[in-house]
Amino acid sequence: MENVPLNVLILAAGLGTRLRPLTNDMPKPLVPVVDASILDLQAQKARTIGNIRLHANAHYLAEQVVEAGKKLGFEQVWVEPEILGTAGPLRRIYAEGYRGGLLVMNGDAYCNFDLKKFVSNVKQLSLKENGPQVGLLAVDFPKVNTFRVNAEGRLAGIVGRFGSEDGAAATFSGVSWYSDEALSRIRDGEFDIREFWKQEIAAGRAPYVDMTQLHATWIDMGSPEGLMSAVEARLKELGRGSDEAVVEPGVVLPADVTLKHSVIYAGAEIQAGETIENEIRGRGFKWKV
Repeated sequence: MENVPLNVLILAAGLGTRLRPLTNDMPKPLVPVVDASILDLQAQKARTIGNIRLHANAHYLAEQVVEAGKKLGFEQVWVEPEILGTAGPLRRIYAEGYRGGLLVMNGDAYCNFDLKKFVSNVKQLSLKENGPQVGLLAVDFPKVNTFRVNAEGRLAGIVGRFGSEDGAAATFSGVSWYSDEALSRIRDGEFDIREFWKQEIAAGRAPYVDMTQLHATWIDMGSPEGLMSAVEARLKELGRGSDEAVVEPGVVLPADVTLKHSVIYAGAEIQAGETIENEIRGRGFKWKV
């Protein structure tokens, strides 16, 4: 089984409402972050694992995600006529016969996790007697931190949802791993993956919570502030200054424009001689960040 590729699913079906009007004409996973789309950046991170098959799901402006998936070498982009939550796409991939386990990533997060380490760790644990069949990668994000993790490193509950409110606090990063055995237990029509975790806990199969990368970079890119933070992180990763201005290729700037710590997308209205700082600008919007 070691030669069987790991399936990786990047969740890319969201409506991108917090980034409108930027996302009026492009799905959120295709929003450029300096030199690549969010989808591309997540795919690059996933490929550090090694032998994988890339999948994505799509709903809003799905045809654009399908086309991007072809260019990026995805195995399949699963189009959803209706949004199926998180559990639905997992069930669908398993039902179509894909085996080898599944890593799930969000299509709106910028991160520098060691995904290879995470997958190796949780797969090794899963081989032990009564080992976990689901692994959840956690971060420390005090504004959320609704996970409660027991002394054995298993999910004990989610504050406000179910289970214990005792234990170590953490936030779910959106990165998770499922064995084929776990995927087989997701029921047709299942929507909320948290309900599946709750069922696993009740059955004595609580998901493992990996707390070894709590302070890795993890940015929700679904808001203007998050998008700017992701741009800064990407610039740093590329060895460039975090206050550098980023102009989408093809955009022609008027004369004598001064840019600092800003992002300019296609269609932005810019006046000659204008100074733009701490701003994201595109067709029909100006966001101060």
